[in-house]
Amino acid sequence: MRDRVCLWHQNRKREGFFMTHFEKTIDSTRIYEGRILNLRRDTVELENGKTSTREVVEHNGGVAVIALDEDGTIFFVSQYRYPFADVLLELPAGKLEKGEDPAAAGRRELEEECGCTAQTFEPLGKLYPTCAYDTEIIHLFYAKNLHASQQRLDENEFLTVQKIPVEKAVAMVLDGEIPDAKTQLGILKFAALQNAGRI
Repeated sequence: MRDRVCLWHQNRKREGFFMTHFEKTIDSTRIYEGRILNLRRDTVELENGKTSTREVVEHNGGVAVIALDEDGTIFFVSQYRYPFADVLLELPAGKLEKGEDPAAAGRRELEEECGCTAQTFEPLGKLYPTCAYDTEIIHLFYAKNLHASQQRLDENEFLTVQKIPVEKAVAMVLDGEIPDAKTQLGILKFAALQNAGRI
């Protein structure tokens, strides 16, 4: 089986960085198949020749959107998150279907959750939320020039839309009021790019 080498390291190697770390997959067993994720257990050979076990969550990935209104406020949604038994404040977001275009998914989630479309929709990069055991990649997008549309929540989806100024959102992240990782990164990255005049 092919070596599973981090793409980041592959890119750094091409750019001239020294790369020495790897793990070679010897065996792979599917443990669970679900609607949202799958779970497999791999046996890998390490750099020192010894073997170890890796449990990997397979996930199609997701999207998150920083949607900025004309008055400088960002759209958020608050919803109950069962694993934490709490209501969390998050950016509009959703999971990707297998093979789905991230930008198309981002536009869909923005309209479904917040009831608006965006004339401008630009990528802001991606993040690996749990790189030690999860294949999930979340794609970030920046949306502006918004137009009111129709909110279309799923039958069993319940959320509240809120709008928060950029400065306050940054303060909430720094004060620990927003624990969601994709939202923290999205807000701080957007603010940094905005302050640098890059968006």
